[in-house]
Amino acid sequence: MKQKLMVWVRNLMRATRIDRGMTTSEYAVGTIAACAFAAVLYKVVTSAPVMAQLQSLLKDALDAKF
Repeated sequence: MKQKLMVWVRNLMRATRIDRGMTTSEYAVGTIAACAFAAVLYKVVTSAPVMAQLQSLLKDALDAKF
C-alpha cells in the first residue's frame, strides 16, 4: 500500500511540474523577433496607402451623420 502511494505521488509530481521559464537565449531570440515584427508593422502602418486609408476612415467617422 505504501509503495503504491509513493508511486502515485511520484507520478503526480511528474505530471504537475512547473515550467521553469525561458532561458536567456530564448529571451534574446524572442526579443529580436518582437522587435523585427514591430519594425515591419511600423513600416506597413506608415506607408502611404495605409495612411491614406486610415485618414479616409477617420474622416468618414468624423463626418458621420446621426
